[in-house]
Amino acid sequence: MKIGVLSDTHLTIPSRGFHRVAQKIRNKRSIEDLREIIHQHFIGVELILHAGDFVVEAVFEMLQEFAPVEAVRGNMDHVGIQHRFSDRTIVEINNLKIGLIHGNGAPQGIVERVGQCFTDTDVAAIVFGHSHQPLNEKRDNILFFNPGSPTDRIFAPYTSVGILKVTDTITGQIIPL
Repeated sequence: MKIGVLSDTHLTIPSRGFHRVAQKIRNKRSIEDLREIIHQHFIGVELILHAGDFVVEAVFEMLQEFAPVEAVRGNMDHVGIQHRFSDRTIVEINNLKIGLIHGNGAPQGIVERVGQCFTDTDVAAIVFGHSHQPLNEKRDNILFFNPGSPTDRIFAPYTSVGILKVTDTITGQIIPL
């Protein structure tokens, strides 16, 4: 199974032209830009995982046009998203469990913090966001995967999304944009 993975989209829907200009000045993308990224890079995905910080529900609605979506809420999400999703969830595919969480705190030590949230389960992978820093690394037989942010590179060298491939194992790929 091929899974598209993203986090920290941080999109708002501009109500006036000024907001669109301000968004571009801050080096962020629009929802139309995100739609094109998904169309281009998530070809053939059967599922999309979003690790929080949609900010607005319109992003979730747009993602559903491409594939079913499993998601968690992030610290910057609008109240509608906060009520719709939990802090963490587990997605099971081919008898392999993927922990999905946003994350919190400083980028330093985030892998350890998100790992602690799933010590009570036998996850094969943990997908998280929050730091905007892409990561595709195995530790203690668990894949820690952060797709980065497709819209904001504030703490990262580039914007990015990710792909997970699930067979009898889980492998990840970071896609710089």
